[in-house]
Amino acid sequence: MSHVKLYTNQLCPYAHRVRLTLAEKEIDAELIEIDLKNKPSDFVHISPDGRVPLLLHGGTKIWGSAIINEYIDEVMPDPPLMPAVPADRALARNWIKLVDEQLYSTTHRFIFTREAEARRELVAQLREHVQFIENVMARRPRSGPYLFGDRFTLADIALYPWFEQSGVLEQLSEFRLPPDCCGLSEWRQAVGERKAVRQHARTTDWYAVRYRTYLAA
Repeated sequence: MSHVKLYTNQLCPYAHRVRLTLAEKEIDAELIEIDLKNKPSDFVHISPDGRVPLLLHGGTKIWGSAIINEYIDEVMPDPPLMPAVPADRALARNWIKLVDEQLYSTTHRFIFTREAEARRELVAQLREHVQFIENVMARRPRSGPYLFGDRFTLADIALYPWFEQSGVLEQLSEFRLPPDCCGLSEWRQAVGERKAVRQHARTTDWYAVRYRTYLAA
């Protein structure tokens, strides 16, 4: 297998997704940490958009976490992290698009918003997004704890980094997770116990130190 190099950042949830995918497949990649406030010139030179994650695999360069993860799953297919059935693969992509456009996009706006009324509206939106996911989970077949039952997929990987960081939102802002999210609680516990997830896990206190300047309202 050609050398795999990942430009990453420990605080970036999108880069976290790719690290999880590599770890699930036990791929020994070279991880290069990028200071996003002081990007090195060599990274700026090779990165099309100046963002992480950026994957180099031999002579191939790929950016964007969802695209990187599908590429990894196709060229390094063991174990597979996308469903085998085309309809289920489409659903997994819909999940990834949903959490990107709802949870991650809204959270990004919330972190950089200081106006009180706008923050209250974004908190309400975040709670609605989480409740929607809980409601969908409650209706899924109970063959296992993941989004696709007993199959762990890139959809789970796309969602998990947000929940690993959600504790810092509660610690440093007015956001609170909706109560009684039993499906999400079961899902978070199951995903959190995976070896690859534990390998890259960070505590709420670790995130709090780094988010404090952003989330201090």
